[in-house]
Amino acid sequence: MDRKGKIELEGMVFHAYHGCFEHEKSEGNTFTVDFKGKTDISKAAASDRLEDTADYGILYDIVKSEMDNRSDLLENVAGRIAAAIEKAMPEFTRFSVRVSKRNPPVAGQCEWSRVTVRGGSKKK
Repeated sequence: MDRKGKIELEGMVFHAYHGCFEHEKSEGNTFTVDFKGKTDISKAAASDRLEDTADYGILYDIVKSEMDNRSDLLENVAGRIAAAIEKAMPEFTRFSVRVSKRNPPVAGQCEWSRVTVRGGSKKK
């Protein structure tokens, strides 16, 4: 059985210190991270066994670890998360990571700024 599927972890919330301005670095802000990844889920679909699927806990831990490392730019945070997932979880043939920052420092009302990065093992 060959079953391609999508695994998603959405709404991972972190208080982190990403940003270029001093107040962002000292006070921090609310960030959310969303992950969507394509993988072969046929083994897990047939077996109903946790060890036959991607480990959501490992995925979350990767995201948390990268969110704990301060960056000036969301592009850098999202890029580091994607690189770490590619290295640790090659079973994802394609995926996207979206990092969102609450109330970014702009001259007007803006609820979120967001950066999305795509990655994957490039398997066919």
